[in-house]
Amino acid sequence: MFTKVLVSEDMDDINKGVYAALSELGIAEIDQVQYCDDAYLKVKKAVMDKEPYQLLITDLSFTSDYRTQKYLGGEALIHELQAEHPNLKVIVFSVEDRLQRVRSLVNNYNINGYVCKSRYGLKELTQAVFSTYNDVLYLSPEVAHALSPKVNLEIEDYDIELVKQLSRGLSHDEISVHFKSKSLSPNSLSTIEKRLNKLRVQFKASNAIHLVAIVKDLGLI
Repeated sequence: MFTKVLVSEDMDDINKGVYAALSELGIAEIDQVQYCDDAYLKVKKAVMDKEPYQLLITDLSFTSDYRTQKYLGGEALIHELQAEHPNLKVIVFSVEDRLQRVRSLVNNYNINGYVCKSRYGLKELTQAVFSTYNDVLYLSPEVAHALSPKVNLEIEDYDIELVKQLSRGLSHDEISVHFKSKSLSPNSLSTIEKRLNKLRVQFKASNAIHLVAIVKDLGLI
């Protein structure tokens, strides 16, 4: 089992639960930080001291406060550490459950596990630690099919937001107005119609309702 683990999580209550779960595994050294910059510095210092961390458990989203941060979220932290310390194993522990995000993290950053913060999140985190220690990728049941060929479709965050608004019953005109109010672009009516037509072809959907159903079934929204 791992002997030295770093946890990067900004919520105190979650930190307590993670610490307890890791302690039950008999992990000797468990360090916790609430900022990604602090996590990066701890990893670097541990390497310099020739006592490197073996595993990083990190959230993706961190609440901004008075401190100026270089690494604003877990993905930026993972990207940097993966490039500099490829032997460091990483488990993501997050409320984010979009399959597109999970697939990107696995394929682009070679993370070793992805655990959803849910009712059984801490139990799954324990399973993920065991799997990671044994070099087996672990994905929570909610996102387990993220790497399935059936969802191996290129779709951008913009497209996901577009279909999400469509699922809420907004018309093309209303989506255009909404995007403009949120400074999301492109936001012209013609562009939105073209993107939706492209998505219908891509997902082989017969109409807008069918498109929303398919994207929901794939766990993309």
